[in-house]
Amino acid sequence: MHQILVAGVAGFIGSKVAELFLAQGYHIIGVDNLNDAYDVRLKHWRLQRLLNHPQFTFRVTDVKDAVAIDELGRTLPKVQAVFNLAACAGVRHSVEHPKIFFDTNTCGTLNLLELCRRKGVKKFVLASTSSLYNHTAGLPFHEALDTSHPLSPYAASKKAAEVLSYTYHYLYKLDVTILRYFTVYGPAGRPDMSPFRFVQWVSEGRPVTIYGDGQQLRDFTYVDDIARGTLATLAIPGYEVINLGSNRPIKLLDALSIIEKKVGRPAKIVFKDAHAADIPATWADITLANRLLGWLPQVDFETGIERTVAWYQAEQTWARSVSTD
Repeated sequence: MHQILVAGVAGFIGSKVAELFLAQGYHIIGVDNLNDAYDVRLKHWRLQRLLNHPQFTFRVTDVKDAVAIDELGRTLPKVQAVFNLAACAGVRHSVEHPKIFFDTNTCGTLNLLELCRRKGVKKFVLASTSSLYNHTAGLPFHEALDTSHPLSPYAASKKAAEVLSYTYHYLYKLDVTILRYFTVYGPAGRPDMSPFRFVQWVSEGRPVTIYGDGQQLRDFTYVDDIARGTLATLAIPGYEVINLGSNRPIKLLDALSIIEKKVGRPAKIVFKDAHAADIPATWADITLANRLLGWLPQVDFETGIERTVAWYQAEQTWARSVSTD
């Protein structure tokens, strides 16, 4: 039986990746520290959908704890691949707490790379971020652009993780795929991201905070599409950096307008100053993903938001109290 280790399995993307792998007959060993970086009820909701599957094994483990990862390696059965989807994410939060981001995103990646080296794992997949691209780069962002000038500690920690991954590819012939995700959204998404926030705020009649003028572009990408692309990397040899995005950026105010329509009520908008670490646009060139993975996104933004709103309405009794600060 093919076995895959998924780190960050209770996370937004990690849980969906595990779900798709299980549907294809893989045995998934999922690890997560279930921290309270955001409302842990979301993590438990996602995890609960996996726990009853006979081919899913879960361990509470923190990737930044080298001793715990070493112990995991000693007890771990032979695995085909390690998917590192564990991360501290969020541009603004990283400016205030940079060490937390480097501990998890960089040191955590190093710990998992060491596990691969010791266990003879052949494949490593790292979740990275479109935040590596900045306003000096041309649009749409393609993988060959210079990413050596990150604008936030979050982006810097992910760049360091990418570089470490290349080093292990070079030294130990580990097949490595880096995936730069673009603004992932969908049901049970991260509450610090604008789609979750806007759906909650509009649904509950709360003010909708927009940083900047709302004209910034975001390449919103539905979580199921992201998970499909992530699974497709399993067979990719060598070292590759690949964008996964919709290639259809949307203005933030236009995204809010679609959410208003799906929720069925208008937003009360409050504009605040733009944050220095935010970039004015994200836009993925997905030519490489299509060529190497045969991947294209399938879910348009309006459909994805309709599903997100339906999820929120079904879970509203508790989702309305999820903190979006």
